[in-house]
Amino acid sequence: MDEDAREQALLTALTTEHFVLQTSRSATIAESVGRATVFLSTLSAALIGLGFVSSGSHLLRPYLGAVLPTLIVTGLLTFARLAQNMVENSLDLQRIQQIRAYYHRRLVRDEDFFADAVSGGSGPQEAWAAVGARPGRRHLLLTAAALVGVVTALLLGLGVTLLVGLGGMSAGPAIALGVVVALAAFAAAIAYLDRISVSLNR
Repeated sequence: MDEDAREQALLTALTTEHFVLQTSRSATIAESVGRATVFLSTLSAALIGLGFVSSGSHLLRPYLGAVLPTLIVTGLLTFARLAQNMVENSLDLQRIQQIRAYYHRRLVRDEDFFADAVSGGSGPQEAWAAVGARPGRRHLLLTAAALVGVVTALLLGLGVTLLVGLGGMSAGPAIALGVVVALAAFAAAIAYLDRISVSLNR
């Protein structure tokens, strides 16, 4: 195979790979939206159900005992998958930027097309900056995983408050303990996302 044929075959393969990676990113984002929507819809339905059973005190405890653990487990599983989706999306974006950098080096050179792919490096920070994001720890708070993480943390805090309240603790200390648990759970979720983000930079 001569050099021109090899170059053309490689360009065709890279174009196909570029399309596949962009399709993968679209599917990952759609899955993230879908999972977050299912979780929040389940939470909304549980709150509506709580409104129906709140008039009967004999139904309230069994309802919360069944629904709260279900919501917490669903939230934790959703959070874990959304964190995986964040990693997959970041890796796909990095690979797309590598292909765009090749386009710039081999095909356009002196033109401005795809110049952003080679000017800032090939790491995840540069890849996200190329699509207008400002990656960092504050950026993690804007992800779907963080959204589900904070809601799940609140549910954990509520569960602890109700549990210790049923155990005889007065309302003030029970609420304070629930707030502490919720904050600790959210901090753990953000720390987990931060650890994933740091590992992508290596």
